[in-house]
Amino acid sequence: MGQKKGIPSLEARDNKMSAKKILLKGPLLSRSGYGEQARFALRSLRAHQDRFDIYIENLNWGQTGWIWEDNEERRWFDELFRKSSVHHHNGGGYDLTLQVTIPNEWQKIAPYNVGYTAGIETNKIAAEWVTKANEMDKIIVVSNHAKEGFDNTSYEATSNETGEHIPNYRCTTPVEAVNYPVLKVEPESLDLDLKTDFNFVTVLQWSPRKNLENTIRNFVEEFKNDEDVGLIVKVNHRNNSIGDFYQSRHSLRSLLQPFEEAKCSVYLLHGDMTAEQLTGLYTHPKVRALINLSHGEGYGLPMFEAAYNGLPVVAPAWSGQKDFLYAPKKDKKTKKTFMAAHFAQVEYSIQPIQQEAHWPGVLNPDQMWCFPHNGSYKNALRKVRKDYGFYESMAKKLKVYVDENFTEEKMYQKFADAVFKEESFEISDWLDNLNVREHE
Repeated sequence: MGQKKGIPSLEARDNKMSAKKILLKGPLLSRSGYGEQARFALRSLRAHQDRFDIYIENLNWGQTGWIWEDNEERRWFDELFRKSSVHHHNGGGYDLTLQVTIPNEWQKIAPYNVGYTAGIETNKIAAEWVTKANEMDKIIVVSNHAKEGFDNTSYEATSNETGEHIPNYRCTTPVEAVNYPVLKVEPESLDLDLKTDFNFVTVLQWSPRKNLENTIRNFVEEFKNDEDVGLIVKVNHRNNSIGDFYQSRHSLRSLLQPFEEAKCSVYLLHGDMTAEQLTGLYTHPKVRALINLSHGEGYGLPMFEAAYNGLPVVAPAWSGQKDFLYAPKKDKKTKKTFMAAHFAQVEYSIQPIQQEAHWPGVLNPDQMWCFPHNGSYKNALRKVRKDYGFYESMAKKLKVYVDENFTEEKMYQKFADAVFKEESFEISDWLDNLNVREHE
């Protein structure tokens, strides 16, 4: 008697029950956005160790610093490093890889390969990314903005192998967006020595994409006559070293030199901060809102952290932050529920990226991103300062929504399923198959 169609053999069933050997390559120790991304990926796999036999390979990430905390997670990382080194030394292979980096660096390593990237902050991905994307079996990105970049980009191309013209050269690999989870940590009390009672904060790296010069310059112009308003600038250029502190301080002083008569305050905050300290910053009684005026974000972790800590956000409605700065609201007239902005919106236009931001193969001249309007930015700051109760109430409603919908359990499950999900079989089907094989 033959095997029933659609039901796996016992041998196949046993294989499905075994954990898949997975190699995670990424900047696991880096204090950077991609570092946070790699650690989220690893935590997701760890939450499903019945499905994944985990091996890791750390990547350097520019000149960023490394995490240094001695905790249970870091000790587990070290155990995985030792396990992976032995496995590699003995010539062991993998069932699949998860490569946490920019697409230019994705490679075919295992029978099944997943590329995991923050995606892109522009309106489309670079042509070079299309080629690398199509070498992967699956792509995971951190936001729907990034997913749209992969799904909606196309180019005119010519095949290197046949010379054939390709009028619609695009990514054909499945792309899935998985957001980050809310991290529940106790805030650490911070002595910030603030002389102003109403303070905004911005958390970023000093680079062309982050638009920090305009963020600060227009802030000071708006509040130059308000001695009770301040801006905390949590920033670095590359890492949190002493040398980077002096460079950041020099850059900030040079930027503020034309505004020596301004009455508002600008504070520099520099150095490594734990999750508890960052939470203490977002929940400090004198910190009233977070500003992000960048040209684009793959996701926008500081804005997300502000959102789930109930801190109002000032930002344009562009790029990754759109996934978490909106919450359900019921229309009073129609009684229908829709997703409404729960942040102070800054108007913007989409224009070609500036020359100093060009990065061949990643940020090319034909790509565009968001340019926030200075007047609208100042107006948003003015509204938050004047009608703070309204924006605080809106932020609290957003916090409730984010807390409920971006839990660690939900995000870890969604990510693990996006990496690799076995087909499920009912126990009854499996027993039927067993009986069939016994009577063959």
